[in-house]
Amino acid sequence: MPRLTTLRQLAAHPEFRRGWRDESRVLPGMAVWAVVTGVAMVKGGLSVPLAVFMSLTVFSAGAQIGAVALMAGAAPLWVIVAATFCLNLRFIIFSAALRPYVIHLPRARRMLLGYACADLSYVVFMQRHGNHPPGQPGQAEYLAGCCTVNWLAWQACILPGIVLADHIPTDWGLGFAGVLALLGLACTLVLDRACAVAAAVAGVTAVAAYALPLHLNIVVAILAAIATGLLAERLQRGHAQRGAA
Repeated sequence: MPRLTTLRQLAAHPEFRRGWRDESRVLPGMAVWAVVTGVAMVKGGLSVPLAVFMSLTVFSAGAQIGAVALMAGAAPLWVIVAATFCLNLRFIIFSAALRPYVIHLPRARRMLLGYACADLSYVVFMQRHGNHPPGQPGQAEYLAGCCTVNWLAWQACILPGIVLADHIPTDWGLGFAGVLALLGLACTLVLDRACAVAAAVAGVTAVAAYALPLHLNIVVAILAAIATGLLAERLQRGHAQRGAA
């Protein structure tokens, strides 16, 4: 019963509810992308039970679609592992940025938040608390609200895509709708100039390296974006320090 009481207290916390509301405002675009992801997983060769299992355990649209595309292309296992690893490198950055805000929580709760935290929940949290010092009351509860509604909405939208994939004609244009939704979501992730430069470099690199086999252009684009983002952030920090001096 203590654990149930804790969950009820969390759900009743005003910052948990605020995080739930703030995250809900960015969910429409994600809902379209979730449906497209579910359809793509089944049409890419996964069975319905395996697609559901993958959605619940992986919880990363990029890794899910990337892995399925590589499996459909008969890519070697090491390529699939390397690609999904690169696609999920951003979560290391998310974890490092969120660590000061959740380090006081028990390890089990930190792991649960780490599993449930995705791109949009991270962005919404940082937009509200990124400029606030860690340790203020309600920050962990706000993050939990963002992550909870994001996870529930994703699973609620991807499951119909998985179950109904065989009944959805390809001429419905869901792929194009998914691209538009993904572009909209990507724009919400651009928080500063460094992110914008990294996104531009990733797009140019992906197109320039399109001829690479096994969809390796995606891996190259990710690595280029990470390197560019780190370099741009370092240059910005250097300019800020010189300006302060």
